[in-house]
Amino acid sequence: MFLKKLSKYALYIAFLQAWVATLGSLYFSEIKGLYPCQLCWYQRILMYPLAIIFAVAIARKDKNVVYYALPLSVIGAFIAIYHYLIQWTALDEINPISCSLINDCSQKQVVYLGFATIPFFSAAAFLVITLLMLYLIKFPKIK
Repeated sequence: MFLKKLSKYALYIAFLQAWVATLGSLYFSEIKGLYPCQLCWYQRILMYPLAIIFAVAIARKDKNVVYYALPLSVIGAFIAIYHYLIQWTALDEINPISCSLINDCSQKQVVYLGFATIPFFSAAAFLVITLLMLYLIKFPKIK
């Protein structure tokens, strides 16, 4: 029963997740005034199209959306996890990356509950979308 419902609504959940992540990133930059670092921009470049892709896929009832959304979400998840590790470990000292002079990628601009930073939320969003896309590949929509 749950699997049938999840299969029926997985694309809508992914659509909602992508839009919440997109609007959340815009909130932090445009309303709270936080400047995104280079890795944040990469994550945005991968998340923003997903919001539009899922909207078009829902409107057109495109069942193949998983095959072009999955690469974006997997790459985005890797970048977000790497970014999160840079913030909480000495990874940036071992493997320094070139980041903006204005905002360092290792800087924690926002921390909730003592561990949840913006890259953490980004990684969670990408992982939710990735898992939903993998689920839709394994269990296509049952009518």
